[in-house]
Amino acid sequence: MKTLTRTMTMALGLGLGLTTAAVAAQEPTGIEVAQEADRRDEGFHDLTAELRMVLRNRNGDESSRRMRNLTLEVEDDGDKSLVIFDEPRDVSGTAFLNYTHREGADDQWLYLPALRRVKRIASNNKSGPFMGSEFAYEDIASQEVAKYTYDFVGAETVDGVAMYVIERVPVDERSGYTRQIVWFDQEEYRLQKIDFYDRKNELLKTLTYVDYQQYLDRYWRVDRLEMVNHQTGKSTTLSFANYQFQTGLTERDFDQSALRRAR
Repeated sequence: MKTLTRTMTMALGLGLGLTTAAVAAQEPTGIEVAQEADRRDEGFHDLTAELRMVLRNRNGDESSRRMRNLTLEVEDDGDKSLVIFDEPRDVSGTAFLNYTHREGADDQWLYLPALRRVKRIASNNKSGPFMGSEFAYEDIASQEVAKYTYDFVGAETVDGVAMYVIERVPVDERSGYTRQIVWFDQEEYRLQKIDFYDRKNELLKTLTYVDYQQYLDRYWRVDRLEMVNHQTGKSTTLSFANYQFQTGLTERDFDQSALRRAR
């Protein structure tokens, strides 16, 4: 999964309840936590899932969308993914294709059926909202380790769960974030929460991972993602269902023509 840098937590008063220096000396570095999380998720090859996206404005009004997700693990590079919108009717057939790279800019395309054309997402637009949600385009890409630098912040217990807390800073200067504070559980190295800081280094969003299930006796996948925008009061929930692993997906399922074939 990912990476971190320079720790400012004490000065910023994050109140993480860190362990003592003696204990911290025995703990992993930030990059070691990210690398171990990444290692534990290797080898799934491909998966599909059904998704429900719920968008809420600051008044609590909701709108929902139904989608499908296909993901292909790529050797020596980042994952490829395809998101297909099924409902409501006004977005049905819209498809988003993402090629995450371990290093350098990701490749992203959006197919708009009403216009019958494929739109490439420019690298300097990756911080923009994904289909009106509180997720940015860069949030949708797989979080490759080399895309960040890391610092180990400390360890704390949250709701009875022992966590590692790291800070990661995007390598890409065009990222919409200056840094992210990330919580992993110590037992399985699963992402639990991410705080995103904007270009002014102010807290922008918090992403919470809710309820994990294990598949194939190894791979952990979350049931629900909750993204809250602290500056606008808006939020987006992504719920996942019917995960299927190793379904036989190939590179052809993720070429650009797959955007137009998506139904």
